[in-house]
Amino acid sequence: MQIYVDKIFLDNYVEEISTRFNYEIVFEKPHTNNYFIYDKNGLSLTLRSNNTIKLININFMSGKLGWRLKRADHESNLKKALGKTKNSLKIFDATAGLLSDSMIFLSLGHKVVAVEQSKIIYLLVEDAIKRSKNEIPFLKNLNLINANSLDIYKSSQESFDVVYLDPMYPIPKKNIKKSGDLNSLRSILEIENILIEEDSLIDNFMQADYKKLILKRPLKAKKLYSNINYQVKGKSTRFDIYL
Repeated sequence: MQIYVDKIFLDNYVEEISTRFNYEIVFEKPHTNNYFIYDKNGLSLTLRSNNTIKLININFMSGKLGWRLKRADHESNLKKALGKTKNSLKIFDATAGLLSDSMIFLSLGHKVVAVEQSKIIYLLVEDAIKRSKNEIPFLKNLNLINANSLDIYKSSQESFDVVYLDPMYPIPKKNIKKSGDLNSLRSILEIENILIEEDSLIDNFMQADYKKLILKRPLKAKKLYSNINYQVKGKSTRFDIYL
């Protein structure tokens, strides 16, 4: 993977990314389908498919997530899934992705360890954190890790109050046009040849030692396990809670 940089934006951060992940910095726009761009907007990813180009840049201050953060107290289903508590919870997000739900957890006063296997997604999120940390103080309670989440969980010395799983599932045909972020994530995983077996991931965490596990599922998806302690249902998704 290459990182296209205008020389006026070349700095220690992008050089550190290049060294850490062995990505090549170039000063002329690549002819490849997929590459990073580093400019005044931070780090972005160019995805080219079927003669269409999509630029992915994560910004916690705007868009759908920015709107959700402004009204985090209205995230009633997530709050119900976590349960009533006056204490700050330690949450292990095993499927970090774009941090959509973990940012809500943080905004509610909890601490989160979020693990993302994809290097590309991890870097895009890390850059968004870097750009937003002065405006979003609760980001100090986030530990973002690029690794296999099960390996990190099993080797961790920390005791977590909640394990959170939001695996990707097939998109219903009627919702494909509305699932831009999910489609982009799938495209990135294909670029990196990362095979995510959702059921296997869930099985492995279900067999691990946990206090509470929250599994986010499509509302009408079949129950995977019979030992659900309770459910929280929304309009299109539900949370299956295991204790």
